[in-house]
Amino acid sequence: QVQLVESGGGLVQAGGSLRLSCAASGRTFSSYAMGWFRQAPGKEREFVAAFKWSPIGTYVADSVKGRFAISRDSAKNTVYLQMNSLNPGEPAVYYCAARLRGSVGYYYPSTYACWGQGTQVTVSS
Repeated sequence: QVQLVESGGGLVQAGGSLRLSCAASGRTFSSYAMGWFRQAPGKEREFVAAFKWSPIGTYVADSVKGRFAISRDSAKNTVYLQMNSLNPGEPAVYYCAARLRGSVGYYYPSTYACWGQGTQVTVSS
């Protein structure tokens, strides 16, 4: 399996930006497609963004499209989530996750084999 460690969370004012990082170690990074989820208190884990396997590209949830972007640095085995225009309605714990090559259902948490511990994002109004 691959081990995932998120960082970059914190407190930000409404309308502000944060960049989350997810460092991966263990099995070959290229065997996995990475994604980000978030979970607010009392709510289910929600898909945010993920990489496609083929063709190359990304999926982004409608709720964050145009504001959030997923990217990666393969040389560093690191995936990023750039979050812009954060609003008070979306503080949550953000999780990095990895799904194996060939797995389907990028939108569902159950598709992902490995998870990080999460990083808290708090948005002040």
